[in-house]
Amino acid sequence: MKISDVMTRDVQTIQPDQTAQEAARFMVSTDAGSIPVTEGDRLIGMITDRDIAVRGVAEGRGPDTKVRDLMTDGIVCAGIDEDVDTVAQKMSDAQVRRLPVVDGEQKLCGIVSLGDLARESEGEAAHEALEGVSQPGGQPR
Repeated sequence: MKISDVMTRDVQTIQPDQTAQEAARFMVSTDAGSIPVTEGDRLIGMITDRDIAVRGVAEGRGPDTKVRDLMTDGIVCAGIDEDVDTVAQKMSDAQVRRLPVVDGEQKLCGIVSLGDLARESEGEAAHEALEGVSQPGGQPR
């Protein structure tokens, strides 16, 4: 099964020139811990609640800090044509609960979560990903 069969296609994004406060408000309203950062339809990074709360506060940054200054770049992505098991392994290795899905030009096509894997792949791929995500000692990306 391809990841395009299980991913969520309607993904809200944020722009790099928006503020940390705008990102945090979005996270509260959608009950999400991360948001893809895009320029046009091209994925350039992710911003997480941890980026804002831990990195931002540790560096003394306020709510008006631009997303580009807090976002995580160099993120792990799933390719739109990858199979579910490969993506589950990527999630496990990177210890993340969500992965953006991109095409060959890094255009954001969707996002896949552990929940998507659990609902659509008989749970095996989700179990594999969850085992890696749950391992202590990794550096989340």
